[in-house]
Amino acid sequence: KKRAVASHLAGTERFASPGKGRGLRAVKHFAVGDLVFACPAYSYVLTVNERGAHCEYCFTRKEGLSKCGKCKQAYYCEIDCQKGDWPMHKLECTAMCSYGENWCPSETVRLVARIIMKQKVTTERTQSERLLLLSEFEAHLDKLDSEKNEMNQTDIAALHHFYSRHIDFPDDQTLTVLFGQVNCNGFTIEDEELSHLGSAVFPDVALMNHSCSPNVIVTYKGTVAEVRAVQDIQPGDEIFNSYIDLLYPTDDRNERLRDSYFFTCVCNECATRSKDGGKMALQKLSSPPQPEEVRKMVHYARNVIEEFRRAKHYKNILFPTICELSQEKMSSIFADTNVYVLHMMYQAMGVCLYMQDWDGAMSYGEKIIQPYSVHYPAYSLNVASMYLKLGRLYLGLERKTQGVKALKKAIAIMEVAHGKDHHYVTEVKQEVEELK
Repeated sequence: KKRAVASHLAGTERFASPGKGRGLRAVKHFAVGDLVFACPAYSYVLTVNERGAHCEYCFTRKEGLSKCGKCKQAYYCEIDCQKGDWPMHKLECTAMCSYGENWCPSETVRLVARIIMKQKVTTERTQSERLLLLSEFEAHLDKLDSEKNEMNQTDIAALHHFYSRHIDFPDDQTLTVLFGQVNCNGFTIEDEELSHLGSAVFPDVALMNHSCSPNVIVTYKGTVAEVRAVQDIQPGDEIFNSYIDLLYPTDDRNERLRDSYFFTCVCNECATRSKDGGKMALQKLSSPPQPEEVRKMVHYARNVIEEFRRAKHYKNILFPTICELSQEKMSSIFADTNVYVLHMMYQAMGVCLYMQDWDGAMSYGEKIIQPYSVHYPAYSLNVASMYLKLGRLYLGLERKTQGVKALKKAIAIMEVAHGKDHHYVTEVKQEVEELK
């Protein structure tokens, strides 16, 4: 049986948060930019699209990684990383060879396979579970609709299909619980431009409750999660991160939280809705649009966004057209600073980057960045990554002064969110230095 909980992670403690179940609170003062704690991944997996660009084991991004001689799909820094990864990679190595093109487990399935494998060989509490055990995760099975239940069953079938050679599975009920736990408590690891790198579980990080004005931000250094203060935190304060993208108005945020995490947020931002007015800004027209028109357009915008979220779309030949048409339609009523219009612009910018239309991407980025810095909290990875993309676009287009200015804005946020010594910060500073 795993040892009793050591309820302290230096400077923080686990506690019962009124109305929120368990949570994490500070027992010392943290200033903006301070590291509150770090948590190594309990289990993790590199996303398929980043193979060859990152080491499967330590997530280092560099040129000239060596590939696994057998499957030729996994890449490593050197032999130590390859050896370190073998207990997990062996779950997939032969299967990828034998299934070829038909090897297609979802990322969640890949992560769950690794968790089961890790649980088999783990008896002690891990360094990832100093305050919360993975086995304590909520699964919320009683709250799943038929669509979510169906997805769980599909995932379980895929797990059996692709991994049965190497894993003796627990029964389906145990697996259903595990998928429920991972769906509610898993994290996606992203790089400095918020590109998706992989999925992981960080039990101690999952202990934190959500707020729409969070006092910490989670970033990643390889496969370790780091939690830094983005507001002044006093002893006794609860520590909150954000589970969702904070761009959207209160009702949208709460719909997302209910759908994915099964609760409604009661933070100050949700109570006051202080930013909703700006987020829903309308065109200054001679005759203002009727409330009913606005309501219909909001309904339309939310539907378009939801459809995009379900389909990964850059590969779709029609996507740029749909993007432009829906943006045009929204702009008849919504101002350019409206978050629904910004969402469409962000998608369109993604298409431009994918098509290597650098000028197009730049002009979207320029329209997005100012409203972003108003709508998001003071230290936001969404704002930092937009300054970063924009700065790098400027430099590529020989617009040095604007490039340096944008990169410096990114650095100012990243020094707080990622820490001054993070390799991302060092890399961006180097980009600036090389221009002098």
